[in-house]
Amino acid sequence: MDPFAAALTAHLGAPVRSLTRLGGGDFAAAFRVLLGDGTVVFAKTHRDPPAGFFTREAIDLEWLADASAVAVPRVLAVSDGPVAVLALEWIDEGGTPDEAAFGRGLARLHASGMAAFGRPDARTTGSLALPNPPTATWAEFFAACRLEPLVRIARDRGSVPPDVLAAVATVAARLDALGVPEEPPARLHGDLWAGNRLTDSSGRSWLIDPAGHGGHREFDLAMMRLFGGFGNACFAAYDAERPLADGWELRVPLHQLAPLLVHAIKFGGGYVAATARAAAGVLAL
Repeated sequence: MDPFAAALTAHLGAPVRSLTRLGGGDFAAAFRVLLGDGTVVFAKTHRDPPAGFFTREAIDLEWLADASAVAVPRVLAVSDGPVAVLALEWIDEGGTPDEAAFGRGLARLHASGMAAFGRPDARTTGSLALPNPPTATWAEFFAACRLEPLVRIARDRGSVPPDVLAAVATVAARLDALGVPEEPPARLHGDLWAGNRLTDSSGRSWLIDPAGHGGHREFDLAMMRLFGGFGNACFAAYDAERPLADGWELRVPLHQLAPLLVHAIKFGGGYVAATARAAAGVLAL
């Protein structure tokens, strides 16, 4: 038997009838799994994941679900070895998203809050292992746990020109002067682009693949603007549920700096230029 199918059978307590490879994702291999009892689940694996990678994702999914604000697939099984497995409730996609409902739910998710910026367990985020120690302020967290580590990684890998990294470093040193409103830490998805929002046949939105941590709520909203895929009704409903501070849209490039730099490190190309534009825009504020 295929080792992945055998591991799924052991963890789920039912034999695997079929595995259908799914597209998408730049890290793990994902599958639609039909079990012998007719149940369909989503599962993914990786030949050599970072230590604790799928366990961390499972914890993040359950942490988001605890807020009872936005739908999150149930974790059915998780293991980081010897065969890495994460199995989740299957979501039948295909509906038109109820953007207003999602906006309200996201506002409630953020409002459920955190004790500090970062993570109480200090687990790292993503394949670049960005640090998440609890910090007292957003500026300290965004500088020390996002922008500064990413500048070091990009410099070490030679993936981003020195002048662009210097501009990002200048932003990191000036965060307190950029007008970001002081707010309590929000419970963030942390990687909220359209591919990590599923819509089921009823129009209900579901969150997957989180990079959960306590952060500024404008970060999730900026990430949603980075690649598009969320309607105006979503942002309007969010603002009606939990009004945003004046000028939040002007600060979108600031919050996008970290994900843009991650993409520049991983993929290069146009993301390097986008990082440069975002840094220049922030410094011009």
